[in-house]
Amino acid sequence: MAIIGVMAAVICILGPLSIPIGVVPITFTNLAIYFSLYALGMKKGAMSYIIYMLIGLIGLPVFSGFGGGPSKIIGPTGGYLIGFIFTALISGFFIDKYFDKWYMCFIGMVLGMSVCYIFGSMWLSYQANISTAQAFAAGVIPFIPGDLTKISIATFIGPVIRKRLIKIDLFQA
Repeated sequence: MAIIGVMAAVICILGPLSIPIGVVPITFTNLAIYFSLYALGMKKGAMSYIIYMLIGLIGLPVFSGFGGGPSKIIGPTGGYLIGFIFTALISGFFIDKYFDKWYMCFIGMVLGMSVCYIFGSMWLSYQANISTAQAFAAGVIPFIPGDLTKISIATFIGPVIRKRLIKIDLFQA
């Protein structure tokens, strides 16, 4: 349980760090999620993200731009926050099942992020009263290069984290 709390704290630290580029900011939340999946596995990694969401939901400033509260969940970027749950589940499944195949982990993280993009774009479209294409252009296209970079970083650093946790007997999926 302690390591779930530690990884939730890591997400709380990296989640608020953001670069505003429009309605949807660049954040490090997904990178922190990927690291937690390598450190904890799918179930516990997803749990650490859900704990992060609950911390933010009660008002602590852990969301992008040091925001918090229900307004962030129901606001324009709320779909991405919800979508990250599916990112954790899908990416975590691939990381757990294909841990020794970096390219499969990479594909899993891309698929997980794609589902998050869908949730986020649909919610942004609804909240901002814009077309789905406009939401996709504002909330997905600008983020693809950075997200692929974060996925690449996680693909190569994540296994090192997991191997070290296994070595010191702290990894238990």
